[in-house]
Amino acid sequence: MSMTESSLKAIVEAALLAAGAPLSIERILELFEAHERPERTEVLATLQALAMDYAGRGIELVEVAGGYRVQVRAAVAPWVARLWEERPPRYSRALLETLAIIAYRQPVTRGEIESIRGVSLNTSILKTLSERGWIRVVGHRDVPGRPALYATTRQFLDDLGLRTLAELPPLSDLSSAHSAEPDAPRPIPSPVFARIGEDQD
Repeated sequence: MSMTESSLKAIVEAALLAAGAPLSIERILELFEAHERPERTEVLATLQALAMDYAGRGIELVEVAGGYRVQVRAAVAPWVARLWEERPPRYSRALLETLAIIAYRQPVTRGEIESIRGVSLNTSILKTLSERGWIRVVGHRDVPGRPALYATTRQFLDDLGLRTLAELPPLSDLSSAHSAEPDAPRPIPSPVFARIGEDQD
């Protein structure tokens, strides 16, 4: 490789900051012409060096499902959030429960979601989750009516800061929703979904 380590670090860092979305190793390599393209191991070493540079600072380099991204550390996020007047969207408990069920039981049908929650599912919830890019239809159950099967997306993992579904916290007792009263609050199966934001009103 013709460029220096410092030049490579500067290019990778600038790309991560400008991308607005996670960058995979392959996408980073595509930024370079063939004659100057670094080895994959060199890019990985550069990412590790950047992560060390950010230690103790207000930003951090993390790996998620879509690749690597630079983000604000949770410890300083409340102050940074004041840069924007518009508050982030808050989601209903029913929506977060539905998302959690899909994440842990995927692929799952609407009827199966309703069976687990013990109440009917508002169509607007699935629409909101689809529009947000967190779920998608991945097929149809081979039963009469061929109901759609829902599963989570890579965007869902990226937004939760996860690399794979295996990083979701262990599911303690999703079946407890079966015994809940229809109008009683139901526990969200995983605290990780609190990162998305629940409407407490």
